[in-house]
Amino acid sequence: MFFDFFKKKEPQTNHTQERCVEAYDDIASVATFFKNETGVTFDKQTSILKNKLVTFCKQRDICSFGKLLENVASDKTLKQELIDALTTNETFFYREFKQIEEIVTLVKNSGERAEILCAPCATGEEPYSIAIALLEAGVAPSRFHITGIDINQDAIGKAKEARYKERNIRNLSQTILQRYFRQEDSVYTLHESVKSQVSLKVLNLFDPTFKSIGKFDFILSRNMLIYFDKETKLKAKEILESLRKNQNQAIFFGHADLF
Repeated sequence: MFFDFFKKKEPQTNHTQERCVEAYDDIASVATFFKNETGVTFDKQTSILKNKLVTFCKQRDICSFGKLLENVASDKTLKQELIDALTTNETFFYREFKQIEEIVTLVKNSGERAEILCAPCATGEEPYSIAIALLEAGVAPSRFHITGIDINQDAIGKAKEARYKERNIRNLSQTILQRYFRQEDSVYTLHESVKSQVSLKVLNLFDPTFKSIGKFDFILSRNMLIYFDKETKLKAKEILESLRKNQNQAIFFGHADLF
């Protein structure tokens, strides 16, 4: 009838749209994915991993770990965000300094230009520490270059900014701080003279294209292997050894990086 036109119509329901049900139980599938991608294992930290992942998913309206894996398979940005969320990068200048002193001696004695790799480099303290130590030892800037790599994009971004707080520079003398940093309140910004000696890149050690990074005279890989199981440690060691110019030159691993 004509008056039926004015009757209140019932809202249409989209029966094809399914409600996503939260499912954050299958932690093993994400742990396996992450290990395959990065080498990092959470075998003894599953509760920590789960807490981080649930927070990560809820912040992005991802209702399940299954959906997370589905999304990262097609979304490189999301995949990088996940890597950044699950990898740590806490470090400081002049950490395990005896090894840095050894590299300085080797570079000085070689008499040739040295290419040095720091893998990983976190937020930059390690490659910059080496650069400062070499400059302090009188090595000319033209005689060395350092490449720092890390899988964490956020860490590399901070390394490029090279702005550090007091806890990061606690091992440095006032002389070095005055010579190589500009202080603004409690923030210490590294001078360009040091930054220019270091190239920083987001790279995954286990990516098939990684070896195209080149060859190096000295390689440091400190406090990375502690996150790997035995099999992955050996694989990482083999990859790093393939980057040496001199096969007799030992790689500088951290004291905690036991095989």
